[in-house]
Amino acid sequence: MNKSVTPRENLLSLYRRQGYAYAPVLFGLCESQIKQFTEKTGETDFTQYFDFPVRAVPMLSYENKQEKFHKYFAGLKADSVIDEWGVAYEKGSEAAFHMSRMRHPLQNLESIDKLVNYPWPDYFPAKDYKVIVDNIHASGLAAIGGYECTIWERAWYIRSMEGLMADMMDEDDKAVYLLDKVTELACQNAAHFAHAGIDILCLGDDIGMQHSVMMGPELYRSWLLPRLKKVIDTAKAIYPEILVQYHSCGYIEPFINDLCDAGVDILNPVQPECMDFAEIHAKYGHKLSFNGTLGTQSTMPFGTPEDVREVVNKNLNIAGQKGGLLVCPTHILEPEVPWENVIAYVNETKQFKP
Repeated sequence: MNKSVTPRENLLSLYRRQGYAYAPVLFGLCESQIKQFTEKTGETDFTQYFDFPVRAVPMLSYENKQEKFHKYFAGLKADSVIDEWGVAYEKGSEAAFHMSRMRHPLQNLESIDKLVNYPWPDYFPAKDYKVIVDNIHASGLAAIGGYECTIWERAWYIRSMEGLMADMMDEDDKAVYLLDKVTELACQNAAHFAHAGIDILCLGDDIGMQHSVMMGPELYRSWLLPRLKKVIDTAKAIYPEILVQYHSCGYIEPFINDLCDAGVDILNPVQPECMDFAEIHAKYGHKLSFNGTLGTQSTMPFGTPEDVREVVNKNLNIAGQKGGLLVCPTHILEPEVPWENVIAYVNETKQFKP
């Protein structure tokens, strides 16, 4: 592939498994890592400094309804943050860094009436998103956006995981209403991104644990898969060229064929502590591309720079000359990740010869 292609053209060709000129880099940094980046480089934008091939398109705007959600909580800490869905986040100690405790507004839900009367988000476009996407494309970069807590996570954040799981097992109408409402709003957001011409729509729900799936395939296929497919179908009906990336941490192999059937194009993050990339690629690499595979529970925080370089080369070679893998850390880089490992990842990826 000609190396004169733009970062966007290179990335989209890689994800479509049509070859690529060079391996792109991509990662997220926590607040302390961003501070360290600025101290070491004098720069403030690590996405530009490290030549990321994508730029994010913002979410739709919404009315701030925090005061309307206070009645759903008792004893909420004064400095807590409530998001547009009414989910509250209480700050932890300094040792917790950016982690927080989640509080579920409908944890004690007893009747469907409270769902009907709940102050759901009212999304609206505060900007011309087509112009934002066009400007990203004009700079030679790919436009990416979405929200990775799409249906299951979004719903249980509101209801609590135990509560929603029990409702689903009981085939309770409360679960039907909640999941349908969340899906409706997810479709609205997906349509917004598709109309804007975004390249990669990021969806997802954590449906895996470290060594097992979070629920049985029958429960997943009954309750969640059809709703995910509805969101994807909404986006692809508007913009057929859009690529859908699906995020789930943990072990999710029993669901991968289902995700492909629903229209997922890219799987993130293929967590190496839970699944072996070589095995996953051998089974699904003919119909699915990947983002991730560089462990943030293992190699990035606890390995050496040489360990990082070894994983980068091994996984890019597994994917082969057609591409299909953007090798990158599987999650945000936390404070314990040595900066030397970040630089080793960037340099080794950029030096890789397809």
